[in-house]
Amino acid sequence: MAAETPQQKTTNQILIEQLMLNVGKISAVIEKEGQNIFGQKNMLSNNEINDYSLEFLELLTMLLHAGAKVDRRGPEFKALRQFFNNFSQQIQIRGGNMDEFVRYIHFLQSAFLENLDTDKTVSVEESRAILLLLGMIFNDVILDVFHIYLEGKEKTIQAQQEELRQVSTPITEIWGGVLTLPIIGSLDSSRTMIVMEKLLSRIESERARVVVIDVTGVLAIDSQVSHHLIQMIRAVGLMGADAILTGIRPEIARALTSLNIDLTSVTTRSKLSEGLKEAFLRLNIQVSQPGVALQTLSKAG
Repeated sequence: MAAETPQQKTTNQILIEQLMLNVGKISAVIEKEGQNIFGQKNMLSNNEINDYSLEFLELLTMLLHAGAKVDRRGPEFKALRQFFNNFSQQIQIRGGNMDEFVRYIHFLQSAFLENLDTDKTVSVEESRAILLLLGMIFNDVILDVFHIYLEGKEKTIQAQQEELRQVSTPITEIWGGVLTLPIIGSLDSSRTMIVMEKLLSRIESERARVVVIDVTGVLAIDSQVSHHLIQMIRAVGLMGADAILTGIRPEIARALTSLNIDLTSVTTRSKLSEGLKEAFLRLNIQVSQPGVALQTLSKAG
């Protein structure tokens, strides 16, 4: 009767054995490197680094024990990914960056590989299988962290852009029935919609009759910006108010002419002050000498 051949160990089992036999050595190396990367900049205390290192080893062991193969959709793998996501967020909150975090992830992987190189009981084929397994685990972790990092950055940028749109387009009631809208920067489709919505809402709530749109802060005007301006002026007219366009500098006037933009039906003034005078005139508001309050002219009879 032939002797039974020993059951071949899975890659997970080999890695678990390596981890159990050398956990003290691996843990010490990981903690030391963590202190070199994060401790010198005071991002993490030594106790925090030790806690993170031990938690990582525990989660990795749970993942390897979960089955013969690593299940990316399993709760153990999700727990490991969540651990690294929380870890990376703490590093960023404390002034670190993704380069340092990724460098630490790569070191975790190399710590296991260096341990394999010194173990003569592990064959070349087994070492290759472990290398592929660790590469899959750590690459997935890095990609996941980067996706969350980029999503967070994108949300931050969008929030900042939205805040800039809101702040850079203040609508002010200068006098009863007179609104001013200074436009700074460029007008794209999304900003035009936001500005127009705010402007039309203010026209309705303030019962404005004249809107002075000042484009002194617009550096350049192309066909798209011109289209958005015309669109805004027409919307003001549909609300029953008059639009006065001010701040058109010579270079902008030349640009509008070269683009064949017809502004003959639009009231324009060179300066904001001239536009306000025109607005007051339309509302029968008399501008007196400096220091004297504005007065509304009473209509005869």
